[in-house]
Amino acid sequence: MSKIKSEVSGVKKRVVHDAAFRREAVRILATGGRSIEEVAVNLGIGRSTLTKWKTKLDRAELMAGPHDDVEKELKRLRRENELLRAERDLLKKATVFFAKETSR
Repeated sequence: MSKIKSEVSGVKKRVVHDAAFRREAVRILATGGRSIEEVAVNLGIGRSTLTKWKTKLDRAELMAGPHDDVEKELKRLRRENELLRAERDLLKKATVFFAKETSR
C-alpha cells in the first residue's frame, strides 16, 4: 500500500511505499528475470529507488543471522566477513589520514 506524503499544488507528490510493497518489488526483481529498469517502470518507481530497496533488503538478510541451509550460512558468513574486512580497512586508512593531518 502506498501513501501520498504531501499534496502541495504545483509540486510533485511524494509517494511513500510500505515495507510489504518494497519486499514484493525486490522479490519480483529477483525472480522475474527482468532488468531493474523494466521492473521499476512497471511498478511506477525510479530505478535508483528499487536499487536502494534491493541493497537494503540484501544487507538485512545478510545480517539476519543463522540459516538452516549450511551452504547458505557459509555463503552469508563469507559475505559478512568480506564486509567487515572492508570496513576495517577503511577505518585504518582514515586513522592514518587523520594522524598525518594532526601532525602538521
